[in-house]
Amino acid sequence: MSQPFKDAVGFCKTIMRNGYDAYVVNVRLQALTLDQTGSERELDICTEAGFSELQKYFPSIVESRDKGTLGTLNEGGVTYFFYPADVDDASYTEEAVSTMTPRLLRRLEKRGDIPLSAVCPFIPKAKDLYADFADFSEGFIRFKGVPDQALKKDYSLAYRALRFAANFDKDIEANSWIAIVRNVRRVLDYVPMSDFLDEWRKVEAESMHRFFRLLFDSMLLHGLIPEIAALSRVQQIRNADSDALETVLEHTLASMKAYPEELPYDWFGTVACLFHDVGKLYTAEFYEGRWNFLQHHRVGAKVTRKILKRLRFEEQDIELICDLVKNHMRPHFMLTDKGIRRLRSLDEYPRIMEMVRADIKARGGSWREFNHNLKMAERADIPEDEIEPLLDGNKIMIITGLKPGPIIGVIREALLKAQIANDVSSMEQAEAFVLRYRDEL
Repeated sequence: MSQPFKDAVGFCKTIMRNGYDAYVVNVRLQALTLDQTGSERELDICTEAGFSELQKYFPSIVESRDKGTLGTLNEGGVTYFFYPADVDDASYTEEAVSTMTPRLLRRLEKRGDIPLSAVCPFIPKAKDLYADFADFSEGFIRFKGVPDQALKKDYSLAYRALRFAANFDKDIEANSWIAIVRNVRRVLDYVPMSDFLDEWRKVEAESMHRFFRLLFDSMLLHGLIPEIAALSRVQQIRNADSDALETVLEHTLASMKAYPEELPYDWFGTVACLFHDVGKLYTAEFYEGRWNFLQHHRVGAKVTRKILKRLRFEEQDIELICDLVKNHMRPHFMLTDKGIRRLRSLDEYPRIMEMVRADIKARGGSWREFNHNLKMAERADIPEDEIEPLLDGNKIMIITGLKPGPIIGVIREALLKAQIANDVSSMEQAEAFVLRYRDEL
């Protein structure tokens, strides 16, 4: 081993002793070019240490103006170029080690001796979120160069492409799309869950339904959240006024689309819509000619907790989303005054009501129960002990001709409930109500 390479190895050991990876790039090829360059002797080193760290170990290092190079160091008549190493967990195994640098490529071109291994080399460069994507002004999302080679450098680009397509409402170019589909297994194998979660958190609430549609179509969803993907095989009646069927997944995506229309930018509420019907996979039972999903909201909350823990969500976020899933069925029924007061006492009451609104929009369902509960909610602002019936006991006895007794209290309580439900709002209606109630009794 020549002295320049011994010195380069020494530099790498210095860096590695301080806790950073470092290695000499393509020793065989560099030895070839080093022998041919005469006085212009140069060597390339890759490291995960930044320039500020390198400066601590090598005070004479000079920061490079080239974006892809960290800096240069002159020692013993040799110039050493330091490049950023690939430290991504999501890159393909054979692409994780640099086999070429811009300097080496120029040397080989000058010699007219570029080996086949240099046609698509992994060249170290600084991180840029958009570096591997063509200009979006083309009208679609496209990987630069050969799509499969772009993915080999960093398989998390697949998730980023789906995020860009969802947020910017653009299609993915055909060859880039098929590269994603073709490499699904490697994306799932190599990309850490934290990287997927990082991309997901950058998806806007209004675009999340498109993001999960793309995840499903590419088959990535089947590996990430198979419980949600399986909803594409669970059917339900779209609404009570029709026998038309839909898949639970189609309904889920439609709910995710409708939710941000009333509560824009609510990322967690939209995620809750993603999981609100996941319990139907576990509670589905076919009888009397239709599918039934009894207690799917409670089962769904338990399943959601398991999924979110697997996806490594923060504990407080898990509690919030599971709480929304568990309570999303409450406003689907006509609530009494007591029921609406219990619902209003929940911290996430506004989100729960919007989940119901999105659910009804997605199914084209009836608004009768929802509107009833909205009216009841208006009365819930008044403390129960401050609500008085329009007619007291004496007036009820005069109007009905009844004598004092428990029956007067029953009629008075029924009149109070009718007022709270907004069925009675005037003195004339109150008198008609107590007479009608007396006759029914």
